[in-house]
Formats: sequence, structure tokens, C-alpha cells
Amino acid sequence: MGLISEFKKFALRGNVVDMAVGIIIGGAFGKIVASLVGDIIMPVVGAFTGKGSLGSQFVWLDPEVAKPVSLEAARAAGGPYIAWGAFAQTTLDFLIIAFAIFAMVKLMNTAQERFAEKPEKEKPAPTEDILLLREIRDELKKQQAV
Repeated sequence: MGLISEFKKFALRGNVVDMAVGIIIGGAFGKIVASLVGDIIMPVVGAFTGKGSLGSQFVWLDPEVAKPVSLEAARAAGGPYIAWGAFAQTTLDFLIIAFAIFAMVKLMNTAQERFAEKPEKEKPAPTEDILLLREIRDELKKQQAV
């Protein structure tokens, strides 16, 4: 029973729950970015280059076998190929996600700095001149009181 209660205590701590939420949202965000890049950006870039979707571009490495017409056909053929378009697409996915994470962390750090409680500044010790003037003031008050 000790192991179950220890796991329960671990799993219900705030940091673990926050991390789990972050992982779930991050996974969903990754799918959105992958769709954005694969279904919108790469076809548009491919249309400008005249090669179809850039994500499906590949280099066929077997000179003895005719180059397949698509990346899917090259994968099915089992011959050697370099899927440089898929690599470029994955790299673009990563860059977009990395930039989004950077922007989010930057935003959170800025908000944390802005709203964090600032410690009170300690007043500097009075200078020797100020101490001397205070003594003179106190002596004058004593003389006036008499």
C-alpha cells in the first residue's frame, strides 16, 4: 500500500500535473504545426518551384531501377532514396515549434519580472555630515527647552 500512496502523492503534485498538461497541449500543438507545414506551406512552396508539394520530394539513388513517380512509390519499392522534402518539412516543423516555445518562455519571463514582488530597497546609512547635523539639531532643541 505504501507504493501506491507514494505514487499518488507524486502524481498529484502541482508540477507533475502542470507538466502533463504541457505535454498534452504540446502534442496537439505539434500536430497543428505539422498540418500547417505539410498541408499549407509545403504545397504553396512546391507550387512556386513547380515540383508539387515540397514535402514529397526525394532523390532516387538506384540508377538501375527507374525512378518511382512519388515518395510513397519509392518507399513501397524498397530501393535507396533520400527523402529530402520530408526532412525539410520536419525541420520547418521543428523551427516553428521552437520559435513558439521561445516566444512563450520570453512572454512568461517578462510577465514574471513585471509582476514579481520587488524587495524594498534598504535606505543607505546616513553620512557623517548628516549625523553631525542631527547632533547639532538635538543640542539646539535641548538649549531651547531650558
